Amino acid sequence: MPETHVRRRAALRSRLQERDLDAMLVVDLRNVRYLTGFTGSNAALLVHADGDEKTVFCTDGRYLTQSARQVPELERLIERPCGPALAKVAADTRVRRAGFESHRVTVDELDVLDEQAGTTELVRAAGLVEDLRVVKDDAEIEALRMACAAADRALADLIEHGGLRPGRTEREVARELETRMLDYGAAGPAFDSIVAAGANSAIPHHRPTDTELVTGDLVKLDFGALVDGYHSDMTRTFVLGAPADWQRDLYDLVAAAQAAGRAALRPGVRVSDVDAAARGVVEAAGHGDDFLHGLGHGVGLEIHEAPSLAKTGEGRLSAGMAVTVEPGVYLSGKGGVRIEDTLVVRDGDPELLTLTTKQLVVV
Repeated sequence: MPETHVRRRAALRSRLQERDLDAMLVVDLRNVRYLTGFTGSNAALLVHADGDEKTVFCTDGRYLTQSARQVPELERLIERPCGPALAKVAADTRVRRAGFESHRVTVDELDVLDEQAGTTELVRAAGLVEDLRVVKDDAEIEALRMACAAADRALADLIEHGGLRPGRTEREVARELETRMLDYGAAGPAFDSIVAAGANSAIPHHRPTDTELVTGDLVKLDFGALVDGYHSDMTRTFVLGAPADWQRDLYDLVAAAQAAGRAALRPGVRVSDVDAAARGVVEAAGHGDDFLHGLGHGVGLEIHEAPSLAKTGEGRLSAGMAVTVEPGVYLSGKGGVRIEDTLVVRDGDPELLTLTTKQLVVV
């Protein structure tokens, strides 16, 4: 989709002009991918404010063929390391001021860049590309839809084939779930899957162990699929066997909080107010201290990216943002419930991308 990347680079140029920058040195591979479509493991990009005819893409000889296919519209430099090579290009082409990703460049790396940049002034420009990535375009949202669909189908198959049953270990369930996502088109899991049974479900980011699932357990599954570089994220909590009253009450509370958070997703709303909408439901029930994390986060080329839906989150929602809504209540030593969806903020109701039921499922 070269036209998509052309539009993204044009949007970045507008930011460069606002900051009186003649170019931007992009070294973060996710940002390089966002701006060019390149998926290799080594690359950098010098985006020139004057247009693509002066923009230079750099990679090494391993990606000669791949880069010609994925980035045919830009001048290519085959060199290594890429960042310093492009800093020298900036100097040779008399770039006056070049932004660089100061949040990604180490102090030692900056020394090398400065040496190669010569008279070109390197200017801190942290987060400039990430700011563009916050609002997703149609191509990104379609990739997220496919990632969420792969996760939905994998979970449905896991349940249908008895993958959640007493005697299985958390690790076995996680491995099967990840394999099934691959079967439905995922390049891999979006992150290390969480399978937490019994008391482990009260640990928000528990890592799967050889703990066996037992009748009466709450079982929390937090997982996602990676498709075309984009990450889905979903959590569902199940009960093995008939739920106890406290389990049903806890589930109903979290479901109500999650519904309140989803309903608050509107353009213009403060991200902290979205968190407050869900958190208020939990606090009113006397479990405010058991809600141990923010309500959600952005998803895209990273599993956790802006915006942050949290008490301390800053800014407002915009149409096209892709976010999670994932309240949880955790009773230490007893069990916990989290329910999470990936959604896209729209001018009307948000678009729900994770479609697995949020009714309490007893397996």
